[in-house]
Amino acid sequence: MKIDGACHCGAIRYEAEVDPARVMICHCTDCQILSGSAFRTVAPAPKASFRLLCGQPKIYVKTTADSGNKRTQAFCANCGTPIYSSPVSAEFPFYSLRVGTIRQRAELRPSAEYFCRSKLGWTGLEGTRRFETMPG
Repeated sequence: MKIDGACHCGAIRYEAEVDPARVMICHCTDCQILSGSAFRTVAPAPKASFRLLCGQPKIYVKTTADSGNKRTQAFCANCGTPIYSSPVSAEFPFYSLRVGTIRQRAELRPSAEYFCRSKLGWTGLEGTRRFETMPG
């Protein structure tokens, strides 16, 4: 599915291809903190399909709590909107796009929830596959 998205102020705009069946929720504590919410919803986009149309995101590199891996967190320096995350290595297959920035977000219902061990008790969807951590 072809999608397009932007940050809140419009300084960063992008387009990509995503598979709606691969949209997921992450309940890890890092995603809770970085999203300022109870969880983060992401749509994986193949690196080859992602294209910035305007703007350049600011990058913050975080160390993942469980694995110790480093991940790039890209966001708008003007309004603070999170845009995507990706491994730090140049050789990675997918960007994890933040669904809230995608114009077609109403069509992207999550099919799986990860890090449910950190899930807040008052959250959750019916009919998703649930995992205590991120499967290997």
